[in-house]
Amino acid sequence: MKATSLGDFEELVLMSVCILDVEAYAVSIKMDLEERLKKSINISAIHTALYRLEDKNFLTSKMEGATAERGGRRKRYFMPTSAGEEALARLKALRYSMYQQIPRLSNA
Repeated sequence: MKATSLGDFEELVLMSVCILDVEAYAVSIKMDLEERLKKSINISAIHTALYRLEDKNFLTSKMEGATAERGGRRKRYFMPTSAGEEALARLKALRYSMYQQIPRLSNA
């Protein structure tokens, strides 16, 4: 049975994939998250999260053609599935609802 929950880092990676849209591949996701989080992230952590999200059916991927700038290597691009988008929507609603329950934060 495939897991359907998201860890915190997986959630960030999935959000980054959605934000980057057609430019979502491991290095662009790494750069996006490093800029947002203001810290260095190991590329293997990105790869691990991406493949875990694929296993959970929250992402799908496809290989694109090789480029000279990458020394003839191909890029794997990631796209959210409907299940991935639904998971993010559920988490957003849950977090928003819970934040509204915190008296000091609900008026902020």
